[in-house]
Amino acid sequence: MYKDQELIKGNASPILFMAGVNEINLEDYVLDLSKLDSITAPAELKQIRKNNLLFLEGELSSWLGDLNLWHQGQAYSVPLQKANKSKITITYSGPAKDVKVKGEFNAWNPVALSKDQDNYSIDFYLNPGNYQYVFILDGKDRRDQSNPDSVDNGMGAWNSVIRIPRPDPNKLPRIETDQFSEKNITLSLLQSAQEVKVYWKNFLMDDRQVKVTGQTIAIQIPTQAKNEKRSFIRVWAANAEGISNDVLIPLDNGSVVQQANQLTRTDKEAQVLYFMMVDRFNNGRPENDEPVKDKSIHPKANYYGGDIAGVTQKLKDGYFKELGINTLWLSPITLNPKGAYGKYPNPPTTFSGYHGYWPVSLQQVDYRFGTKQELEELIRIAHDQNINVILDYVAHHVHIEHPLYKLHPEWFTSLYLPDGSLNTERWDDQRLTTWFDVFMPTLDLRKPEVVGPMTDTAMYWVEQYDLDGFRHDASKHIDLLFWRELTKKVKSNVSRPIFQIGETYGSRELVNSYVSTGMLDGQFDFNVYDDAVQTFARDEVSFSRLANSITESISWFGDHNLMGYISGNQDRARFISYADGSVKFNEDAKLAGWTRKIEIQDTVAYKKLIALNAFNMTIPGVPVIYYGDEIGDPGGNDPDNRRMMRFDKLNNHEETNRATTTKLIRLRRENLALTYGDFHIISTTDKQWVYKRKYFGNEVIIVFNKSAEEVTIPIGSIDGEVNTNFSSQLRVENQEGILTLPPYSFEIITIK
Repeated sequence: MYKDQELIKGNASPILFMAGVNEINLEDYVLDLSKLDSITAPAELKQIRKNNLLFLEGELSSWLGDLNLWHQGQAYSVPLQKANKSKITITYSGPAKDVKVKGEFNAWNPVALSKDQDNYSIDFYLNPGNYQYVFILDGKDRRDQSNPDSVDNGMGAWNSVIRIPRPDPNKLPRIETDQFSEKNITLSLLQSAQEVKVYWKNFLMDDRQVKVTGQTIAIQIPTQAKNEKRSFIRVWAANAEGISNDVLIPLDNGSVVQQANQLTRTDKEAQVLYFMMVDRFNNGRPENDEPVKDKSIHPKANYYGGDIAGVTQKLKDGYFKELGINTLWLSPITLNPKGAYGKYPNPPTTFSGYHGYWPVSLQQVDYRFGTKQELEELIRIAHDQNINVILDYVAHHVHIEHPLYKLHPEWFTSLYLPDGSLNTERWDDQRLTTWFDVFMPTLDLRKPEVVGPMTDTAMYWVEQYDLDGFRHDASKHIDLLFWRELTKKVKSNVSRPIFQIGETYGSRELVNSYVSTGMLDGQFDFNVYDDAVQTFARDEVSFSRLANSITESISWFGDHNLMGYISGNQDRARFISYADGSVKFNEDAKLAGWTRKIEIQDTVAYKKLIALNAFNMTIPGVPVIYYGDEIGDPGGNDPDNRRMMRFDKLNNHEETNRATTTKLIRLRRENLALTYGDFHIISTTDKQWVYKRKYFGNEVIIVFNKSAEEVTIPIGSIDGEVNTNFSSQLRVENQEGILTLPPYSFEIITIK
């Protein structure tokens, strides 16, 4: 029935369709547009094609539709999903001459309100959800006094909140996996649906293979799936209330994957990442140590000696395998300058390029980190242990000493704006042209003549080495042209799966604009991370904040996304130091790390850190451990959060943290419900939170208690063989589970 010529490589990402004109870049889906014979869309939409761009105008008459791309008489379907945006008007009236607003709806990028007599106003079109915001009145942040709804921003002030009601979960269709056989799959509809869409690969399955009867969706597995090592069935449903969760079912040569040992390191959804800063991880070869000899550099900002050989040594020791990691993320290893750059006032210091983010070469391995042969050995040994290796890649800028800056000055943006002001650290209003510092020229990746050679340079790393992907630095500061060109080259020239994850601070809409079949696989979800830090670190912050946040992210990125969910990173103070109060939320965490010794003050913080790791390991997406967070290493912001990794002489709390993190990773990797299961919140209170994941007969219930008291929590119906993994007391009465949890603890209950 299906003769797949792979017109679309990878599962086609859904298009969120807005009323009006929608621009679709066909190269996000089709590598070779000459193979595209024709295009059909729902009849109510008008279409105009201009080369690689397709313009669809109108409004979808139903929640779900399809854009069909035809090749040799066969339609490849791209899901269309109707957006559910509302017009929201924000107004201000009062004594101010300059009125702006910033919030989660515009990536906290201040925008001016329009004035009409004594009133100011601005319109936004927003999806259902909660959005924090503040006014900027004559340069000062102020809460909206006309809006009584507000939340603590965690930094000593309050943000106003817009709440746009989400669809009623009691009316919205929800799909659960039910059972399967050799040839068939059965799903349950927990509420009725008027529309059901089922796809195998990028083919819309018709009513000969999909039967919807009452609360049941019966799917016949395509016989052609037997010829595919890995393919997927995807399902959505909709009714008058809106669109359901999505279901993703992996097939292994046409059979439903039913055991975790059927997954390999190439299954992107099954990854658990570990990020280390190479210079601060392990010194495997002291003879290549070469700190910068400049007295203006504080020792914390100089090279420590960690290297590629040190990472390989820990691979050989079995550290990562024992921890359960299956993807290593290396900080940049390209050649960096030998001198001192930048300034910090207290204490006065300059910096070395120990972190790797100041390239003076885009292809040469920095000799202080190692050699080409050592990198090849690291990758080979990692692969022998079924561990991926992805490389942190810097495309946005080079260091001013890079020969490219002198050879092609026209390839770079200007350090000065037309008004004469410095174009540095203009993260939002000049995000595609800003320099990060005066010694870091920004490549103008809006120009095709720059994008071509720069994407070729990125390709060098995956073609020269057997790397498995990239973590891309500063993604939102790079034009979409670059991401499309790079992904096209990757898919056209590299046969193995390549994972690409980006770094963008901003609204979910902005973050999502970089994630599609033709660009990045995912990005780090800093919006959820920020809410998770507040929720788990601070006793007074309700779980409803985090529950709303993960619900909002799933609405944007899907129930089976490849977003990164982090325990921390190199640009934030350590979570555990917020959790124990040694770093305050309303202070300069960078200054704190420079000016005082930050150590653990309250050992309850270890429990809070483990709870954060448990959260990351049990939600949809890709969990990421920042080196040191498996033991609870403390620290302020950069560079205090980049201490040398410790492997031995750990105290009892650190040993327990590492053992518990290991157990959490094992649970994640051995339980398909935590990789491909659906996500459903059972209950949320200020201090307790219960949610579950389910994949066919495999169910996991996750329960958190962030109070200082032991609590008893109802967790819903229990049907099957039950196992508590963290020694909590569970009793079942009339098939209803009741769990007793100690203070500051969690439980993961597996049911089969």
